[in-house]
Amino acid sequence: MGGDETARTQRRYDRQAATYDLRELPMELLGFGRMRRRFWGGVSAGNILELGVGTGKNFSHHPPGARVVGIDVSPKMLARAARRARRLGREIDLVLADAQRLPFRDGVFEVAAATFVFCSVPDPVAGLEEVRRVVRDGGEVRLLEHVRARNRLAGWIMDRLNPIVVRMTGANINRDTVSNVARAGIEIEGVETMGLGIVQLIRGAKGLPQPESVAGGIGLEVG
Repeated sequence: MGGDETARTQRRYDRQAATYDLRELPMELLGFGRMRRRFWGGVSAGNILELGVGTGKNFSHHPPGARVVGIDVSPKMLARAARRARRLGREIDLVLADAQRLPFRDGVFEVAAATFVFCSVPDPVAGLEEVRRVVRDGGEVRLLEHVRARNRLAGWIMDRLNPIVVRMTGANINRDTVSNVARAGIEIEGVETMGLGIVQLIRGAKGLPQPESVAGGIGLEVG
C-alpha cells in the first residue's frame, strides 16, 4: 500500500475503528441499513469480493452459500470485522489490502461489491480499474455510494465542506462516482438514486461473457 494519501486514509480509519459503529448508528437507523438490505438483496451467490468491509456491517446481508473475500486498508477495522464474522458464524476471508492495488489474479471473482467505499479511496478510478481487472468477463460490479448532489446550491455547499469532512472522516462527499465507474471501463447497467439525491446504487458489469469462453478454476493469490 504505497502513497502518502493511502497511508493517511489508513490512519484515519484506524483512529475511528473503536467508535465507528456507534458514530454511524444514526445514519444506519435513518436509512443506510435499509439501503444495505436493498443493495445485497439482488447480489448473486458465488465468489464475491467485498471492498472496504470496515467493521463488517454487510456481513449479515451476504447471500447464503457465497464465498466472500473482504478487504480493507485499516488493520483495526479488519480486527473488528473478524470479531463480527465470528459472532455471526460467517466464514469470510479477510485481507489487509488497498483497493488501488488488489492482490488477486485477473478475473477470479464473479461479483465485486462495495458500500460507501469509493468516497474514501484516494484514486477512485484506479481502484475501480482494479475492480474491473479482478472480476471475470460478464461479472457483476455493484456499488452503493454517497455522491455530490445535483442541486447547484447543495453541490456548492458539499464542495466547500468536503476538505473538512475528509480530514475528519476520510470520506469525500462530492464525488461523481457514476462517471468514475464509466472512466474505469465498467459497463453501467443501472443507477438508482436514493437518500435525497446524494446516495446512488450503481449496477455495472465487466462486459458480456464470451460464448467461446470455458469456465476454469477459481484461484486467489493473496500477497
